[in-house]
Amino acid sequence: MLLTNKTSLLTKSELAQIFYSGCKNETKVGVESEKLLVYKENQQAVKYEDVAKILNLFDEKEWQKIYDDGNLTALKSNIGMITLEPGSQIELSLKPYKTLDEITKQLNNFYTQLDKYSEQIGAMVINRGIHPVSTYDNINIIPKKRYEYMTKYLPQKGLTPFVMMRETEDIQANFDYKDEQDAIRKLALSIKMSPIISALYSNSPVRGGKLTEYKSFRANSWLNVDEDRCGFISKKLFEKELNFTFNDYVETLLDVPMIFIERNGNYYEANLTFREFISNGYNGLIAQLSDWLTHISLYFPDVRLKSYIEIRNHDAQNALMTYSVPAFWKGIIYNPNAIEAIEDILKNYSYEDFVQLRSNAPKYGINAKLKNIEIIELIKEFFNISRASLQENGINEEKYLDSAFEYIENKRTPADDIISEYK
Repeated sequence: MLLTNKTSLLTKSELAQIFYSGCKNETKVGVESEKLLVYKENQQAVKYEDVAKILNLFDEKEWQKIYDDGNLTALKSNIGMITLEPGSQIELSLKPYKTLDEITKQLNNFYTQLDKYSEQIGAMVINRGIHPVSTYDNINIIPKKRYEYMTKYLPQKGLTPFVMMRETEDIQANFDYKDEQDAIRKLALSIKMSPIISALYSNSPVRGGKLTEYKSFRANSWLNVDEDRCGFISKKLFEKELNFTFNDYVETLLDVPMIFIERNGNYYEANLTFREFISNGYNGLIAQLSDWLTHISLYFPDVRLKSYIEIRNHDAQNALMTYSVPAFWKGIIYNPNAIEAIEDILKNYSYEDFVQLRSNAPKYGINAKLKNIEIIELIKEFFNISRASLQENGINEEKYLDSAFEYIENKRTPADDIISEYK
């Protein structure tokens, strides 16, 4: 059935195809790791011009340069991409790998090179979820059209979009699904688990040179960005009878307002939903699949569906804690018994319970409660399940959980370490 009249030839099946195209019998893991840079002399955020110098230091034989309107904004190689986030954060997006050893090898290489090249401009990498000194007032948006339009649009929707865009950094882990039912089951479970696990990775209690009232000010900033495109996607994902589909995800996205429309390098503000764009067009422009792909990428729930599942909500960490993120989720996502065990643990909690937790976890970290239980107790159970799952593989991937278990056993988070040092 056509969704439109003469203004478009897109159909619902075409819109959902991006999700069906992700169905595969693979169990690979992808990682996206962002890093903030500061000048050694004053701890202020490194400017775009100097970050571009760092990108230019990467081996041209390995990394292809990518420009946006003449400005260097990314590098591409056979292992993935290095891109710049709005506040000049440097992000490595690895292609998916089968084993965690392969992932840690590539991350180690990247971190080593980034440290070396940062030194050459008098800068250093910091491993926190938010910039501890500079705030968005003195961090400029990099010269990239996409971010210019986000800068215009998002302040109309929330109080802290500039904090999220310019000050923060995170870790994301990406996973395969074999079919629609498998994808939705994994999406529903991971979105419930997200505020629980992100609490353990709280690592951003200092902002603007001062202690905040939050263990993760980064996670708190996401609460006030844009309700249309952030959060839990749909209440249907929290119902005991899971009757959510790819088409439901499409329907949700259709009612999310667009931020811009791009044509041949030209950008247009678009104050309409994608459903309206498909139905009516916009100033003579007709909806295309490229618009849909851009729209999907500008939707920011805590867990996102693409042609893979993207689990997004973790503060950036040091290397060892970074490795524990994909390790933990791999132990859950690719083991049906692990999934079933956690589904059983969470089955009696409501959508409202998780909404309340998502609101409280950035402030209280692992001491936040899911209804009537401190989530540190749930975290212990979840990590034990993940460790047992990884042990079944027989390749010693459970070792990557050791750093996280040390925090769990001491009932602490990286944020607690920072708070203790700061005091």
